[in-house]
Amino acid sequence: MKALLAVAALALTASPVMAQQSQHTMVNAKDVQWKAAPPALPGAQISLLYGDPAKEGMFVMRLKFPANYKVPPHTHPTDEIVTVISGELNLGMGKEFNEAQLKPYTAGGLIAMPPATEHFLTTKQETVVQISTKGPWSLKYVNPEDKAQVVTQ
Repeated sequence: MKALLAVAALALTASPVMAQQSQHTMVNAKDVQWKAAPPALPGAQISLLYGDPAKEGMFVMRLKFPANYKVPPHTHPTDEIVTVISGELNLGMGKEFNEAQLKPYTAGGLIAMPPATEHFLTTKQETVVQISTKGPWSLKYVNPEDKAQVVTQ
């Protein structure tokens, strides 16, 4: 149910222009418009660049994570290709968060994961990533009680 709510919330963040877009889309970095991310990622920001994550088909979005952000172990129902645009994304694999397994990816770094890959992440600085995948998309925490958060040191 939480995964379904995440998809619905994500779809609501799409602007009317994006909902009516054709297959041909061009966006310069200066034109990226940020909004609050869905409740599954509180404190993060999102920009939907192409497509609709709630529907079948390709979409591209960017996520902006603040410094010291932590996303506990989770999965997605589709393949996911993540490109680091700026900052540093620290990513680990597995059902449990393990700081020793975190590997840093900097601007230009790429991570490609098949569906249902259990992974987790943190940031130490503001970090922007671009996700390219197919909808419908959702985020499902391994432990349903978990939530993403800014971690105060």
